[in-house]
Amino acid sequence: MESVKRIEIIANSQELNRLLRILDKAKVPGYTVIRNVVGRGQRSTTDDDLVDTSTSNAYVLCFCQEEKIAQIEEEIRPVLNRFGGVCFVSEAMQINALKCIG
Repeated sequence: MESVKRIEIIANSQELNRLLRILDKAKVPGYTVIRNVVGRGQRSTTDDDLVDTSTSNAYVLCFCQEEKIAQIEEEIRPVLNRFGGVCFVSEAMQINALKCIG
């Protein structure tokens, strides 16, 4: 197993492409995006009965090495401040697959 950082971002969908460019620039190996996320946070509640998806939220999940976190944090903070949003970073363990010997 290998120690990695888990990054979870919930932000306005209008900022999604910018957020993904930040992750690509930091060379995060991959990410998962879930669109039209609903829920309640400290600032407001979002629900799914809106016709206009430009105000909806997206959820981004990715994992990376610890040394990439400072760069991501520096670049993501202004994006989250623009329309609101949150980013959580936590510890995770990656299970590396064993190579099968024929």
